[in-house]
Amino acid sequence: MNQKLLVVLILLSLALGCAGLESLEVREKIYGREIPVITHSFASKQIRPNDTWKVYLNASDPDGNMKYIVCTIQQPGVGNYSASYTRIKEENRKELSGYVYLSTVIPGRLLNFVNLTLTVQVQDQAGHFSQPAVYPLSFHARFTQEAPPQGVFKEQDLGPIMITLRSGRHR
Repeated sequence: MNQKLLVVLILLSLALGCAGLESLEVREKIYGREIPVITHSFASKQIRPNDTWKVYLNASDPDGNMKYIVCTIQQPGVGNYSASYTRIKEENRKELSGYVYLSTVIPGRLLNFVNLTLTVQVQDQAGHFSQPAVYPLSFHARFTQEAPPQGVFKEQDLGPIMITLRSGRHR
């Protein structure tokens, strides 16, 4: 009896695992063909080390199935970080306005005089990606993070950018 249950569970797991391998054509029939669009975005180009960097977005998807905010970072001397996927809440899948944020705290180290580039895209359930929004960032102890333009974005926390920065001085 236990072996039969185990076989059924394994087959069920395989079937569910293969569900994500559908072709784009099949996913578009289920979720729609429309591509998500980042309509407005803003991020300060300069911040102090150890500040939390806020990146503001307005995005929409006519199909109402935005799934992730996908962020990648490129840093000279370090390279490319692994992508961060911030899940979009159900109520924001058609339209969203708010910010994702990046912690720039590195215990025992300071990111003074460091530069990096963040790329942000929105991905929908069919697998479509929006056009990328690209933001350069420089760190200096004398910089102050610039506020977004008033009235354009909601002050809504959309979630963290799950990337841990490095100072570039690791061996």
